[in-house]
Amino acid sequence: MLTIMIIIMLGLLMLSYPMMVPIIVAPIVIMMAYFPALPPTLLIQQMISGVRIMSLIAIPMFIFAAAIMTRGETSNRLIDIVLSFVKHVHGGLAIATNAVCTMFGAICGSTQATVVAIGQPMYPKLMEAGYSSSFSLGLIINASDIALLIPPSIGMIVYGVVSGNSVGDLFIAGIIPGVMVFLLFSAYSYFYSKHIHISLQPKASWKERIRTMKRALVCFGFPVIIIGGIYSGFFSPNEAAGASIFYAIILEVFVFKAIKIKDIPDIALETGVITAVVFILIATGKAFSWVITFARIPNQVLPVILGSDPSMIEVLLVINAAFFIGCMFVDNIVVIMVLTPIIYPTAMSVGINPIALGVMISLQAAMGSATPPLGCDIFTAMAIFRRPYLEIIRCVGPFTLIEVVVIFILIFFPQVALFLGNIAGG
Repeated sequence: MLTIMIIIMLGLLMLSYPMMVPIIVAPIVIMMAYFPALPPTLLIQQMISGVRIMSLIAIPMFIFAAAIMTRGETSNRLIDIVLSFVKHVHGGLAIATNAVCTMFGAICGSTQATVVAIGQPMYPKLMEAGYSSSFSLGLIINASDIALLIPPSIGMIVYGVVSGNSVGDLFIAGIIPGVMVFLLFSAYSYFYSKHIHISLQPKASWKERIRTMKRALVCFGFPVIIIGGIYSGFFSPNEAAGASIFYAIILEVFVFKAIKIKDIPDIALETGVITAVVFILIATGKAFSWVITFARIPNQVLPVILGSDPSMIEVLLVINAAFFIGCMFVDNIVVIMVLTPIIYPTAMSVGINPIALGVMISLQAAMGSATPPLGCDIFTAMAIFRRPYLEIIRCVGPFTLIEVVVIFILIFFPQVALFLGNIAGG
């Protein structure tokens, strides 16, 4: 059965069908061929149950807030403040790109929104400074993926919904690994810039730094609302998402005056289109996961891979390998929806912490967003910057290797992810 499903999915993907088609056609064929007595309405019920969970409401709201900020001034003000502090050091522009992507990710939770909002102003700056197009694009799409680790991460919301874990706990657990990725990306950017002899830029005066800080200070209200609001008990994740929309409108319409009230309906329509795609993927992923679980495919495959008495480390290595491969070929939301119900019982049976597991899965989803052949951020960059596929992927290798290093740190030292949560929990 598994072989047939894989063949069907690969065949439809090669025929250029959108991702949701192979994800739903494969389980339909399996049901008709192996379980003809099952009513087709069961799949519809599973699809509906996949998207009716209240926690998912946060996804379109965070997407909406990100779309408002992408059209507005938030990203430019964040860029200005970071550049004023680091542009004079080796790799200053590249480090600033990492930092601003991390900051914007802490506001929107979307890798693709970060590619657009930060990549568009930073790409010409990087090119003008002397970086190659391939390095600049590889840096932008990989730094943007930190958005899936820094709250509010859409990937963590999906994992929390599927696994039944607290989205708030996942958010706080992603902070230290996200900062680790940022620091390692920045260290690589520093040494790479020295190696290719990128010229240093003049150091900003403290007067300029204070000016940019004043202009950008209100932008840091977003993480205060999201993280502070959730952990103070003032907001639920859904309420924090709603508050972020309100704050984005206040900033961009009334404070920055970068967009007008009449632009909001168009932004909402754009959000609706993106949300529809996301929720279709979630619904079809839920149906796919239910069929393979009903067919007991995991019971046949996992014992062969893991053996009869696997250790915690062995299970974590297999889980991360599965998500790494899956996210290279399939949208990361679908991979989380499909694989999490399969591996979760086994992970819990060997004592893996579910929050640490969620952080690892989110990092794998982040890697997959920028990893060939089908990382979604690669194609976003192709559309935004109008550069060829091979040029975009040429320099992603070092960034992927850095993320793999962080994965291994989390496998052997899961307390790295759990540290802040333990402090918050007393």
